[in-house]
Amino acid sequence: MAISFGDRLKHAWNAFNGRDPHQYFRRDIGTSYGYRPDRQRFNLGVDRSIIASVYTKLAMDVASVKIMHIRQDQNGRFLEEIPSRLDRCLTLEANLDQSGRAFIQDVAASMFDEGCVAIVPVEASVDITKTDSYQIEKLRVGKIVEWYPKYIRVSVYNEKTGEKEELLMPKRVCAIVENPFYSIMNEPNSILQRLIRKMNQLDVVDDQISSGKLDLIIQLPYVVRNKLKEDAAEQRRKQIEMQLVGSKYGIAYIDGTERITQLNRPAENNFLEQIKYLTSMLFNQLGMTEEIFNGTADEATTLNYFNRSIEPCLAAITDAMNRAFLTQTARTQGQRIIYLRDPFKLVPVSQISEIADKFTRNEILSPNEIRAIVGYRPVEDPAADELRNRNLNQDTDAQTSIPVVEEGEEGQNGR
Repeated sequence: MAISFGDRLKHAWNAFNGRDPHQYFRRDIGTSYGYRPDRQRFNLGVDRSIIASVYTKLAMDVASVKIMHIRQDQNGRFLEEIPSRLDRCLTLEANLDQSGRAFIQDVAASMFDEGCVAIVPVEASVDITKTDSYQIEKLRVGKIVEWYPKYIRVSVYNEKTGEKEELLMPKRVCAIVENPFYSIMNEPNSILQRLIRKMNQLDVVDDQISSGKLDLIIQLPYVVRNKLKEDAAEQRRKQIEMQLVGSKYGIAYIDGTERITQLNRPAENNFLEQIKYLTSMLFNQLGMTEEIFNGTADEATTLNYFNRSIEPCLAAITDAMNRAFLTQTARTQGQRIIYLRDPFKLVPVSQISEIADKFTRNEILSPNEIRAIVGYRPVEDPAADELRNRNLNQDTDAQTSIPVVEEGEEGQNGR
């Protein structure tokens, strides 16, 4: 229905026209921040090292796999995606600030950093502490502060107040996700924690070396053993210091009988070799290689990285949500929360045609499904949705056949 020019003038809205510049000061809209308050921040010592990039890389790869709420048949085969509110949280919008993919990335990064996090349903259709029949409206990632036999105290961002608040939640309604690499990444004496400590020590040494100190020893032409000589030496040191500070190029002069020894040479240590060794050991235990980081890994390396590093994290997240968010009745009905990885995401264009031919010839995918993978819209031809081998002749009932009359019948019926 076309909108008339008068209706457009009457109902048109512009964000800049008719705006009171003082409306935000007269109306309480909450606490303001110069940065995003709900953003996940790593623990001290992680953000200054390569560990932050490792966390981010793993979390991005985990979030790239689609997690959704589905229904299975009695044999465990995928039937359909359930358009539930929980599925909306996992695929579209988890809360006011995060999309579904950003939420999963937040879950993964927090899990790597903390070792164990809780996925907390902050809004639901009914009180989740009194009944199991409820629909989850919004999800948030919570940091577990305290553990109790049947409860946990979590720190969760409250989007109404703009601050993080601590809540006492039952364990049965929260999806508690533990890092599958906990012994490698979060134990006090694990490889990752040792690497963080070594890198922090290396930063301290680098700060000392790169500081503005000259570290000089001045050898005076007399013995400094009494108070008078000590005062004279201190006075001489201050004179040289004032010469260096007051000079444009930092030049000072000394007596011919004095000698200066400089000590600010780089300290020889084996920090760098230890860090290289710990980094190599960490990557090997996590199933990561240098090719994974720079994007040059081949198909076998990428598959090994997914199976060894990404799949355990996805399994931990989905298993925790299946256990907490789906009741026994829902699981009996075939409802599951699963992850589905796109097998064609890393396939080069040169191999798409060969794969498409094999999948359509063996009646695995229809032409329209292949077009969706390539990025083209489906065609309206009903034959494009059929699962059949295009290399074989199609048998149709519409084909008319010429009747074959035998001689005996012709001689009996004809004249």
